[in-house]
Amino acid sequence: MIVVAGSANTDLVAQVSHYPGAGETLIASDYAVYQGGKGANQAVAAARLGTPVRFIGAVGDDDFGDRILTGLVTEGVDVHAVRRCPGSSGLAMITVDQTGENRIVVVPGANGQLDGSGDLRPAMVGASALLVQLETSPGFVNAALAAGQAAGAEIILNAAPAASLAGFDTDAVDWLMVNAGEAAFLLGEAAGGTRSETADQARRLGAHYGFGVIVTLGADGALWVDRDGGDRHMPGRVCEVIDTTGAGDTFAGAFAAARIKGQSIADAIRWAGVAASLSVGQAGARTGMPDLASVRAALD
Repeated sequence: MIVVAGSANTDLVAQVSHYPGAGETLIASDYAVYQGGKGANQAVAAARLGTPVRFIGAVGDDDFGDRILTGLVTEGVDVHAVRRCPGSSGLAMITVDQTGENRIVVVPGANGQLDGSGDLRPAMVGASALLVQLETSPGFVNAALAAGQAAGAEIILNAAPAASLAGFDTDAVDWLMVNAGEAAFLLGEAAGGTRSETADQARRLGAHYGFGVIVTLGADGALWVDRDGGDRHMPGRVCEVIDTTGAGDTFAGAFAAARIKGQSIADAIRWAGVAASLSVGQAGARTGMPDLASVRAALD
């Protein structure tokens, strides 16, 4: 069982020719509504790969909340640990340009009511892996980390959106998962200009905090540094890019799915990289997330 603790949103997506400057108004070429939120996305990514998944989060008592829950249940995700809060559900406003790159503004809504005040240990029963992100409050993240550690789960912290790790219980973390920009942010540095520079940043992060570090590199694949400081690189897979919105979440969910199936770190990162490469071929954070058969076919 994978437990994912995090945010659930509705994504409002506009297709634009370019990103507007200050005071500029753009006419979008298209608009769509998708289910999103980093936590919910990662739960769906893992569930589509045939893995039992339980989601811990919160939604509002609005129509968006109804749709979020229905969407998760349809994907086979256990939602018994999702709180229903008065008020609005979380929203993400996303613009995607002609190259497939995205910019996102998140309105927390009910996600902002996740403060860690409840006992999360019952939701961790049977957990082999825990996925947590930084789109919810530090109190909630720490409560999830503590409950996951008590359950003996392998804990993966996806430090996104980028934020300082001060105040988080990093001692509970087995693997930090970030992109190159997030890795640099955590060190207070500019992003590495080469893969070796990024590997050095990952190595220093791991040495400072005492966990393994996985850095996703987009088209260049991913690199990882074990707790002993050794680093390795997994090349990327050539693919058509339509929308990168859900690629990182797909990678995280697929990595966790591979780990609870007993795959090594190298094999799990290869598996996750293939899943992420398949996800960018369609618009929307979840639309392109592959199923088990698709990933297996791409690996052959």
